[in-house]
Amino acid sequence: MPVLPGAEPFRHEGGEVGVLLCHGFTGSPQSLRPWADYLAERGLTVSLPLLPGHGTRWQDMQLTGWQDWYAEVDRALRELTERCTRVFVFGLSMGGALSLRLAAKHGDAVTGLVLVNPGNKVHGAAAQALPVVRHFVRSTKGIASDIAKEGSEEVGYDRVPLHAANSLRNFFKIVDGELPQVTQPLVVLHSPQDHVVPPADSARILSRVSSTDVEEILLEQSYHVATLDHDAERIFEESYSFIGRLAPSVGKKGSTTGG
Repeated sequence: MPVLPGAEPFRHEGGEVGVLLCHGFTGSPQSLRPWADYLAERGLTVSLPLLPGHGTRWQDMQLTGWQDWYAEVDRALRELTERCTRVFVFGLSMGGALSLRLAAKHGDAVTGLVLVNPGNKVHGAAAQALPVVRHFVRSTKGIASDIAKEGSEEVGYDRVPLHAANSLRNFFKIVDGELPQVTQPLVVLHSPQDHVVPPADSARILSRVSSTDVEEILLEQSYHVATLDHDAERIFEESYSFIGRLAPSVGKKGSTTGG
């Protein structure tokens, strides 16, 4: 299947500091592309992969599960660690959960994390029924484009495949159990008004990780896809200053960030 316009993966060869960006469930790299461009323009090496089953049509996603999505970001992280001296992992929504698992599994290979409206649980009464219902109902209404900013659209599916949703539910449980293994510096940016992931998910993550260098930032002007919303510039700036604090060579004159 051809990839939807704008949903293509993105890669930029920059300096010795790398950033892996992980997009969300039923979304695509398009939701994080402005963030990726911002970092690339500042000389960072950037990897923004397209997760399997995403960016084409929802029926393709029906054939994939969390193991496929995690394997893709794991592969991208290994590529970056071979190429860069320091690697940061940033994620939106489910991409936040993928980022947390990478941090738990890879330890010191991940220098720091920035999470935007990270998911931790599939909510609602219907979530409990997913293991059974997915055999009878293939999909439900989509969750894409929860954005406050007028005219801003997310390239994502208008349907949620229930087989994949059930896999996501299982993945969230696994990641929740691994949160105490996360020790890296962490920034969590979340929207009080989010119609996809409630603020409770960010609170749970913050309460369970073992990180001691932690910052929580509220995105008052944005909904779920905050990277395409009113607070996008703030996310980009905060993440870049976070990198600068932990990898001081970034952006300094005379550094090798352009090589």
